[in-house]
Amino acid sequence: MSAELLLEETLIKRSQQKRRTSPLNYKERLFVLTKNRLAYYDGKAEKKFRRGSIELSRIRCAEIVKNVGGIIPCQNKYPFQVVYDTNTLYVFAPSHDSRSLWVRSLKEEIKDNPVISAKFHPQLWQEGAWLCCRQAEKQAPGCEEYNLFGDISRKPLPPIPGEVCNERQRRPPPPVPQPADAADDDDDDDDDDDDGEEEEEVVVALYDFQGTEPHDLSLVKGAEYVILDKSDVNWYKARNKYSEEGYIPSNYVTEKKSGNLQQFVWYSKQVNRNKAEELLRKEDKEGAFIVRDSSTPGTYTVSLYAKSAAGEGCPVIKHYHIKTKGSPPQFYLAEKHLFSSIPELIEYHKHNAAGLVARLRYPVGKHDKSAPSTAGFSYEKWEIDPSELTFMKELGSGQFGLVRLGKWRAQHRVAIKAIREGAMYEEDFIEEAKVMMRLSHPKLVQLYGVCSQQKPIYIVTEFMENGCLLDFLRQRRGSFGPGSLLSICLDVSEGMEHLEANGFIHRDLAARNCLVNDSLVVKVSDFGMARYVLDDQYTSSSGAKFPVKWSPPEVFNFCRYSSKSDVWSFGVLMWEVFTEGRMPFEQSQNHEVVTLVTQGHRLYRPKMATHAIYDIMQISWHERPEERPSFSQLCLMIYDALEGDAPPPN
Repeated sequence: MSAELLLEETLIKRSQQKRRTSPLNYKERLFVLTKNRLAYYDGKAEKKFRRGSIELSRIRCAEIVKNVGGIIPCQNKYPFQVVYDTNTLYVFAPSHDSRSLWVRSLKEEIKDNPVISAKFHPQLWQEGAWLCCRQAEKQAPGCEEYNLFGDISRKPLPPIPGEVCNERQRRPPPPVPQPADAADDDDDDDDDDDDGEEEEEVVVALYDFQGTEPHDLSLVKGAEYVILDKSDVNWYKARNKYSEEGYIPSNYVTEKKSGNLQQFVWYSKQVNRNKAEELLRKEDKEGAFIVRDSSTPGTYTVSLYAKSAAGEGCPVIKHYHIKTKGSPPQFYLAEKHLFSSIPELIEYHKHNAAGLVARLRYPVGKHDKSAPSTAGFSYEKWEIDPSELTFMKELGSGQFGLVRLGKWRAQHRVAIKAIREGAMYEEDFIEEAKVMMRLSHPKLVQLYGVCSQQKPIYIVTEFMENGCLLDFLRQRRGSFGPGSLLSICLDVSEGMEHLEANGFIHRDLAARNCLVNDSLVVKVSDFGMARYVLDDQYTSSSGAKFPVKWSPPEVFNFCRYSSKSDVWSFGVLMWEVFTEGRMPFEQSQNHEVVTLVTQGHRLYRPKMATHAIYDIMQISWHERPEERPSFSQLCLMIYDALEGDAPPPN
């Protein structure tokens, strides 16, 4: 053991289980790094009691934590993070040099690991949100590229000359399942209580789920379940109150914690200002309200509808920021009325307007919201039996063949694409489909599986009732306001942010490749499919079908694809949205567009786009890819443009 010892030092560890953190969550531990593992102990000289241990082969990222400001309630002020499996361990070092030594040593030991993060969160998970990117999901993908060979307190190392990045190599593989003896390798999401017992993670079902396979566990909305295994980010293994065990979709449950608002019918996650207003107008009830995320991480806004307000003779919607004061924090809308939790605040204002334009009478949104798509119909099920598909009406003809509405096992509505013979590289696609199925996000059209054992091959996806975004814009031209158009752009940017975080390149992003569902949510479709096209007119930049008008110079000149080429295409998609479906460069042929763009010409500002919105398009069209923003940055820009909260009530 001593021969393997690399580092040993008393540091401070932050407990990860509590949503709200206090000084009690920060505990002194003796950390020991060897060639095989990182362990931490109760540091008593006479006897070391091991609290936890992580095998180095499970670590995906080791990095400093930056921009922490004054939010560290312990004496050590230099945090770093160790990301492994689906967990993040925060450790606080006493000095800059100590932290750098630990981070460098860990990076050196994990550099050959099979799973290394493509991106990470450079700031803390604090009070139920990532401080760096406003995401309120603990398993949300990272927002900054991870550099395995340096830390972010220094300039990143330059790329190796001549090195070619391949997106398939760069994309992180699925999480490695935890070993059977993981109970001994106690992970850091326990409460680190003095008795050493691991706290069970209890979740509440947000939706009903009817298991389709013997290894599934059905869910009843509102019921509680114990999580047994989270090694697959999309499907958790769980146990119900009858001690039955099986797999459940992770996006159908939420942690049962006092600070977790997802348990409440009035909270709508990922609803922006514009969508909140649309939902409230549709409800058209005095006192209809939604509690939603504000643009500042970990803060919330109450959006409230009133038939009329003082001095206003027509319906109004007010947006009230939930504020806090004191320590521990107390929440309020009107400063005279303070509460120890947001649910208590909401309950009070259900009965007392107390300065609001109306009482909070009718929660809107979640009670009639349909359940989200799952990553496949069941855990590890990607091959679908074609005999279980019912074919219904024809939806249209796509790049690869006919698309029809159908049902799987006579209950789940799906879209079924029949792949025309000779239209694609089938074997390569089928292998890739297993990866694509794991890309599950509310703003991506979900791939459910494939039927690959017969001809033609079928691709089975989520059905989107309102069809293609391009047709949706053209058919409703004149009915959109700027807020609705910007909300469409936000949906697409959030889907693309998830692809970017997973090292996945779309290659053909355009309004024609986005779909709209019956709730008017826009989702990105056909991501990565362009690689499998067997059509010279489509795959060659000299071909008439090649999407030159959506492509940056490095693509039509050198076929260099990256997330930054997708950013350029997104700028063109924004232009399509704000012109309500016009053709970019409509007066020019492809070869003329190549000349124009190479000479620095760009699409004009649409009438419905403000100068601030047009600025977002223009920075997406920088000639140099490295000067274009990431999708994470684009999301923040668009979200900020949509937001703007009302002053507090009197």
